[in-house]
Amino acid sequence: MPKRTYQPKKRKRAKTHGFLSRSKTPGGRKILRRRAQKGRKQLAV
Repeated sequence: MPKRTYQPKKRKRAKTHGFLSRSKTPGGRKILRRRAQKGRKQLAV
């Protein structure tokens, strides 16, 4: 039986899905903009 694919790490999560990493790329900024427009309480991790 193979191992589970989700092995949570706080650092990795923030690095890949955090606000700063989202802000760095055009696509990430687009995501933040959309989520803000939608009224999300939390824009990024």
